[in-house]
Amino acid sequence: MDIQPIGAGQRNLSGLDYFLLWAGVAISLAEIWAGGFLAPMGFWMGILAILLGHIIGNTFMALGGVIGSEHGIMSMVSVRPSFGIRGSNLAAVLNIIQLIGWASIMLIIGGRAGAMLGKPLGGILASNQFWIVAIGLGTLLWAQMTGNPIWRLMQKMTVIGLLLVILLMSGVSVNEFGREVFEVRSQDMPFMIGLDLVIAMPISWMPLVADYSRFSKRTAPAFWNTWLGYFLISSWMYALGLTATLVAGASDPGTLILQLMGKIGLAVPALAMVVFSTITTGFPDVYSAACSTLNISQRFSSKSIVWAAGIISILVALVFPMEQYENFLFLIGAMFVPLFGVVLTDYFFIRDRRISTESLYRPDGSYWYARGFNAIALICWAIGFFVYELIALMKYPIGGSMPSLLVAGICYYFFTRWRATRIS
Repeated sequence: MDIQPIGAGQRNLSGLDYFLLWAGVAISLAEIWAGGFLAPMGFWMGILAILLGHIIGNTFMALGGVIGSEHGIMSMVSVRPSFGIRGSNLAAVLNIIQLIGWASIMLIIGGRAGAMLGKPLGGILASNQFWIVAIGLGTLLWAQMTGNPIWRLMQKMTVIGLLLVILLMSGVSVNEFGREVFEVRSQDMPFMIGLDLVIAMPISWMPLVADYSRFSKRTAPAFWNTWLGYFLISSWMYALGLTATLVAGASDPGTLILQLMGKIGLAVPALAMVVFSTITTGFPDVYSAACSTLNISQRFSSKSIVWAAGIISILVALVFPMEQYENFLFLIGAMFVPLFGVVLTDYFFIRDRRISTESLYRPDGSYWYARGFNAIALICWAIGFFVYELIALMKYPIGGSMPSLLVAGICYYFFTRWRATRIS
């Protein structure tokens, strides 16, 4: 792992690698759980929100990866042209907090599911803590291997295996819930709120997607396979959660489906899904937390940072109650929607996809601005975040993700053009 741009000779990931990487990320109990939140919309409106929300969210997520694939740079380094070299450190600190936090929450969810499936056997296998530590160590080792040939093979085999398990889960769900799901037509949730709940999931991956796209052989396959891999599987996970919640009224649809699998003799595939889906979803959080740390300082080796991030995520999962920590993480996550509104506007509309990679690492270069900070980017970021929180506070039925992203991006575009006019 190196903060410097990845050279052409080191870029070894193909389109298939990216499809399976992001398909693996999408196979998650958390995604099934999120789909359950759409139940008040009814089945057909819920499905429409899932598909449209993923089309919108996936597009922005994959666009964030374009910067990495075209210039071989990490996500937080891609923030430097717009926010300044030191300004990117603000984003990096927030990213480290949210990534370790979400890795911990994935471990809590996986630990609870593992303990539930292990309960009939009793002993240590019925312990949340055992599964948190076991899955956490697996996630840590996976993150350490990221990018090497062995990891690529294991990632492919694991995700293919998980897809087969998801087919089993889907079959169990169809058999259990049947046609009842189509008869539920509740409309208690405004469509735009449901849409925002879906958009927020793929957009939440924007702060780390370039950490992986920088290894791509070519930009187009990385973009489209990132988009397609996450779109297909995440939409599938959401639909499973929606269906289970509509028919059974489950507060935790993922656990319900796993219980059904256990009852019909599929406890082993269910447990494999819990363990390996948590690993394939959690390891990007651990790996990218290390990448964000390197953006701030290169005093420590990348391996030691990965170890630290992994151990901290395990400890947080063992100590903190998920329900209290989750709201804090949502608040931090909301900050990245307007931040990448600025980053994407700067890259695609202001710079026309041209940046000086050399200046990204020089305090006397063009991205130093005033003492390392671009004030315009910081102001527009704050405006976008204010819009997000205002919409949430006023309970407007439109969702805050897209308005905050667009407001931050539009403000940045016009303020930057205005500054250029003043200087000239």
